[in-house]
Amino acid sequence: MALSKISEARELSDDKLAEEIVAIKRQLFQLRLQKATRQLEKPHQFRHARHRLAQLLTVEGERSRVASQSTKEEK
Repeated sequence: MALSKISEARELSDDKLAEEIVAIKRQLFQLRLQKATRQLEKPHQFRHARHRLAQLLTVEGERSRVASQSTKEEK
């Protein structure tokens, strides 16, 4: 399974982006729980989930910076 592209994250709406972030955080929690109970079969899922979360948080940060800059310019 290939890692996802950041361009896919940039295409998401703000609401969908927030939903994805929550879903990935929940998935990471479940993976940590499986690891602690020795039920984790695919350890590469950690890398994929962390990578996707980083992409989503990056896009969210970019959007918030653009929004804050546009409000500063309006003043």
